[in-house]
Amino acid sequence: MFTWDVFIHPTKYHDMSFLEIHNVKIKGISACVPSRVEETKDYSLMTEEEIQKYISSTGVIRKHRVKETQCTSDLCFVAAEKLISDLGWDKSEIGLLVFVSHTGDYKLPSTSCTLQQRLGLPTSCMAFDINHGCSGYLYGLSIIGNLLSAGTIKRGLLLVGNTQSKNVSFFDQSTYLIFGDAGSVTALEYAPENYDLMDFHFFTDGSEFESVYIPDGGYRHPITPSSFVMEEFGNGIKRNRTHLRMEGADVYSYANSYIPKSVQALIEHCNMDVATIDYLVMHQANKFLCERIRKKIKIPEEKTPYTFPDFGNTSGASIPLTMVLKLKEQLRVRDLDLLMATIGGGFSIASARLKTRGDIYCPELLILD
Repeated sequence: MFTWDVFIHPTKYHDMSFLEIHNVKIKGISACVPSRVEETKDYSLMTEEEIQKYISSTGVIRKHRVKETQCTSDLCFVAAEKLISDLGWDKSEIGLLVFVSHTGDYKLPSTSCTLQQRLGLPTSCMAFDINHGCSGYLYGLSIIGNLLSAGTIKRGLLLVGNTQSKNVSFFDQSTYLIFGDAGSVTALEYAPENYDLMDFHFFTDGSEFESVYIPDGGYRHPITPSSFVMEEFGNGIKRNRTHLRMEGADVYSYANSYIPKSVQALIEHCNMDVATIDYLVMHQANKFLCERIRKKIKIPEEKTPYTFPDFGNTSGASIPLTMVLKLKEQLRVRDLDLLMATIGGGFSIASARLKTRGDIYCPELLILD
């Protein structure tokens, strides 16, 4: 169960939790979702009244789900090919590829290496994976931004996504109904002038990792025949040890308290005026949690775009997906002062301030058949 005494207040030792990046410009963001759509109202294990209550609380009306043969890398590949082409980038000039996901193609090798080959990037390209989920976009953005800021690598691609539908049990409405699949690509380049200013705050506590985890399938607990035995957890919930387990009450309590504290630490560190923020772009966890956090941070509804009604919780892809769907024109034509916040399994919290300088291209949402 969730305990409070193990946590360090995120502002107590905040000097080690901040990162500021200069000299890097975001040139484009693209996102891709699978064509298959599942409507929450069609879920057969709940009554119509229960479904309506669920939709009212979470806000998730539908989500996109991959086919059995499709992977996160396929979604990111489609998004990357489109963005590279539209930006007119020479692939031989892309020197960095970072893939952030819990759902890579293989245990070995890194999916970033297979994507380097599929995309036709040069063998001089530095490529690596980051094993992160819902907080993965901000972690990935900070890492690729920091690497590019030195100027020795001129252009890079950040590929972030998850196909969490592969990990959930149909008989567990706490996970099956909330997670959707998506992939995203952010193209960045070294720009010593007219760069986007990026500030980050990070907070990690692994003592409660079992609040969101998959018990079997790694090297700590390898797959055995018993891994596939369905267990009952009450309230009609059934899952096996290869399925995602999420203690919703613990996640909510943690996020509701510590995301606002992380954001406040960042606001104080950057000497920001919340009233001048253009948009708060949050990880699209669910309606209830996002609204509670928005109100704590004191950001108006009209400045908080949501995409969870049509896409559910798309894990690390949710922030770039929301930017593509809700902010694409503004990102292209004007400067924006954006506040971002997310929580991921681990627990892992990240918040960010992104001051863009316009000229960020976002193609229409891509669909993988």
